[in-house]
Amino acid sequence: MNQVHRPPAPTVNWRTHLSLLLLALVYVFSYIDRNVIAILIEPIKREFGASDTAMGLLTGLAFGVLYAVMGIPLGRLADQGFNRRNMVAMACGLWSLATMACGMASQFWQLMIARMTVAIGEAGGMAPSMSMVSDLYPKERRSIAISLFMMGPHIGMILAMALGGWIAQQYGWRATFLFFGIPGLVLATLLWLIVKEPRRGGFDAAPATAAQSSQAAQPLLAQLRGLLGIRAFLLVCLACGLGGIAGYGYGIWGPSFLMRSHNLPLAQAGLLFGLASGLGAASGAIFGGWYCDRLTRRDPRWQLRLPMIGAVLGLPMGFAFLLWPAGNWQLGSLAIPHAMIFAVGFGFFNAWWPPLCYAATSHMMAPNQRALGAAMLNLFLTLFGAGLGPLISGALSDLFVGRFGPGSLRYALLLTLCLLGLTALLLGRAIQSYTHRLDALKAS
Repeated sequence: MNQVHRPPAPTVNWRTHLSLLLLALVYVFSYIDRNVIAILIEPIKREFGASDTAMGLLTGLAFGVLYAVMGIPLGRLADQGFNRRNMVAMACGLWSLATMACGMASQFWQLMIARMTVAIGEAGGMAPSMSMVSDLYPKERRSIAISLFMMGPHIGMILAMALGGWIAQQYGWRATFLFFGIPGLVLATLLWLIVKEPRRGGFDAAPATAAQSSQAAQPLLAQLRGLLGIRAFLLVCLACGLGGIAGYGYGIWGPSFLMRSHNLPLAQAGLLFGLASGLGAASGAIFGGWYCDRLTRRDPRWQLRLPMIGAVLGLPMGFAFLLWPAGNWQLGSLAIPHAMIFAVGFGFFNAWWPPLCYAATSHMMAPNQRALGAAMLNLFLTLFGAGLGPLISGALSDLFVGRFGPGSLRYALLLTLCLLGLTALLLGRAIQSYTHRLDALKAS
């Protein structure tokens, strides 16, 4: 019997970590450029005379639909051999220019078009990056590597809210978009010049089988049907979609909630929400990734058990943040609402499920399916989460205003947060199917 010759496995070295760092920094600025609009909702509303529903459309669906739909063919392109490093660098350059264009819009429709262009650019960043990170590290270190990569949203939250709020208050909302667009152009250049394309599946125990290779060569719709036919993957996608509605609605409207219900000025609302949510989530992501890698060495079911627990524990923290009565600690001239302690707790626990679900997806896919699998999970997370989360929360706020007045946003966010309970339920249902999928991949 002829033995299949494989090149020696790659090693993890300083260049591996540098590549992860640059990819993570690109993701930081993708999240800033995507979400800095959250701290700018109130001044944009005043300038263009927009409703909460219109702002929910601008911050959510206008971005989420294009981001999710474009990510699928671009993810397939990454799986079919296109240089992923080049894809991410070009995408980063495009969304950075589009972010700067947001700051130059003089009409609401121009801002909408620029926002949609940001979505098109960012669609080419996430799935190829996730595929690269999965090929940079072996399986036993992949959860912590992906968790470190996915600290991007949490660091981005701090910078977007805290620094973005200060820039907007000092120089106007347009300057905020211009300021945050420039670093992405620098990062795109550094990524192109420094990072090398990792070998696909280099750390995997066996090369892709003939059956897996033929699946990757199928038409796109056939591939997507095949992926959604993996029961565990479908349940994880649905869980992330529902959790995304809750998480994105909370993240986009959180600063406005503090301004309306706790009477904080724009810069202070951005600073406190960004620091509390970002620091809580960053520490939660690191802890979740590290602890998951430890637990899954003994039992792979913890890859989905831990994010399920995080969703369950995050829910009461989010409720407490929204319902806690007004009252402040005074730190010099800075008034800190007592409710902010629960924003830290929500960020910590809610940060467990997104990176661990992406890591679970990488485990469920063959090496030449990972970018498309990540793009498919991204479709659910962004189409439902980024697309519908802010829109649903804004529309509910407008609906409730006759009954609750300025407190309408509080009850809109409470209602959307309840979806985290369904996220936990679906992840629990996926555990058994997940282990069956891992066994099937080992046997193939």
